[in-house]
Amino acid sequence: MNFINPEIFDPQKIAQLKNDFQTAKPYKHLVIDNFLNSEKADYVYANFPAYELFNKKYKGLNEFKAEGSNFQDFDPAFAQMRDEIASKEFCKWLSEVSGMEDLYSVPDALGAGLHQGGNGSFLDIHIDFNIHVEQNIHRRINLLVFFNKDWKDEYGGGTEMWNADMTKLEKVVQPNFNRCVIFETNEISYHGYDKIKIPEDVSRKSFYSYFYTTLRADAHKYHDTVFKPRPTDSGMKKALTPIKEIAKNTVKSVLKKLGITFK
Repeated sequence: MNFINPEIFDPQKIAQLKNDFQTAKPYKHLVIDNFLNSEKADYVYANFPAYELFNKKYKGLNEFKAEGSNFQDFDPAFAQMRDEIASKEFCKWLSEVSGMEDLYSVPDALGAGLHQGGNGSFLDIHIDFNIHVEQNIHRRINLLVFFNKDWKDEYGGGTEMWNADMTKLEKVVQPNFNRCVIFETNEISYHGYDKIKIPEDVSRKSFYSYFYTTLRADAHKYHDTVFKPRPTDSGMKKALTPIKEIAKNTVKSVLKKLGITFK
């Protein structure tokens, strides 16, 4: 392993992480600092691609950020990091820590990529899509690695973890440099980040990777991302969000049944 800190593969560390993951609230998760080798983390930070290079930009009712899985346009280190995190060795470690057998990632936009947000960026609270729309496999784990040096609490942008009925914010994880957050994706893993207030020369940067297993018999039927308003959101957002989400998920479910793919 060239990128990942070898300390996490120590048997005693694995035992500790496994216990932490299984007992975490409001849903199973881990927070691991110094996840990458420091030299590699510094290099990725220094070569993080400009916002304009990202192939997807979102600016709507529930999100404002850029996403990029166009690794061919980034420094080669990003593809190398992606491949190492998707490797059999790392997936074996992740299966052991999470208790989910035979986890693996996929080589497309639903497998790995980068996120970036400038001043005013936000991602409202949501649960993620549960089934890969093309491969019909079950999404089980999210992994995020943050690349934000000298991030200040007043910037906001911490990953919020809410309880199952969206009545209480249980935990906030700041997007600190070289911090990894791993969590189970299910029907109650509500998460997101509030609007950030940062200088114009700063952005919120992260790498994401999603992990899957074969489709389980007890998996819920397909749905795309489902956004939920916070209790403190405006009346307008509380009214519009569920209407938009029902319409979006109805259309995408029909398209999936027709074999029309989308990402």
